[in-house]
Amino acid sequence: MFPDKCSITERGKPCINPPEFVVSVTVDPDEYMVGVTCQKHKQVVSGKIQILQGDGKIPSGKIGFSPLKAVGTDCIHGDEEDFIQLDIKNFKN
Repeated sequence: MFPDKCSITERGKPCINPPEFVVSVTVDPDEYMVGVTCQKHKQVVSGKIQILQGDGKIPSGKIGFSPLKAVGTDCIHGDEEDFIQLDIKNFKN
């Protein structure tokens, strides 16, 4: 499950754009996901990761941006028979 918005906050306001990329850092042989971003903030995220790598807060490695692809499905839905009605009067303490 991914956040529904970009991970960046600018001037105290969170970005309202949907994520377009998973941001990761690869240090062979491991890859670490560090966030999600939109196209607009791709360079900002890259710069911030480089600063954090320089400070030793994120492992030094290759920064990667993997495109996210929206997938829709109709296999999850609710029918009337999926719901139950609870009558609180029938419960006794």
